[in-house]
Amino acid sequence: MAKFELPKLPYAYNALEPFISEKIMQLHHDKHHQAYLDNLNKAIDIHPEWGEKSIEEILRTYDKAPDDIKGMLRNHGGGYYNHSLFWEMMSPAKGQSPLQSTAKMIDAQFGDFNTFKKQFSEGATKLFGSGWQWLVLDGTKLAFQSTQNQESPLTSGKIPILGIDVWEHAYYLDYQNRRAEYIDKWWNVVNWEYVEKKLSM
Repeated sequence: MAKFELPKLPYAYNALEPFISEKIMQLHHDKHHQAYLDNLNKAIDIHPEWGEKSIEEILRTYDKAPDDIKGMLRNHGGGYYNHSLFWEMMSPAKGQSPLQSTAKMIDAQFGDFNTFKKQFSEGATKLFGSGWQWLVLDGTKLAFQSTQNQESPLTSGKIPILGIDVWEHAYYLDYQNRRAEYIDKWWNVVNWEYVEKKLSM
């Protein structure tokens, strides 16, 4: 029996408006996230022993999986995991600022918040094709990481702290081809309480 389930959004579909519309959230969560889940569970149906692992363990070790599900675990497992994080990384409590520990780490490694924000946004804007821009914990330091498609930072031994989905399905209905505008507006819904919690774990 398949193990993984679709997590519920932690807020209403329209809670992130006007920055991310209700329609985007419905399609993104109910259709795209569901599709990654369905295909991940299909892989586990083929080799049920992989359903005994956590999604984090799957993504760290998928290269050891049988060849017939290796790509499914990487792509659909990554899509399932990345989106599960993404909903938590955003909040209807709009206009938050980094909390104390996060702000100190950002200032120490990037100089100040504006420099950090600019560099993160540039990475997200310039990422070719579809993928994600991440703030990750690399050992004890914060770093930026761009991943193609649904690759997870876990596969390279890093811990995702904050990320933005720059697949077109995440923004096209609201912003058409204006990825940079979507990224700029997204900062209004970043859940800095989530980031602070992740860094204190």
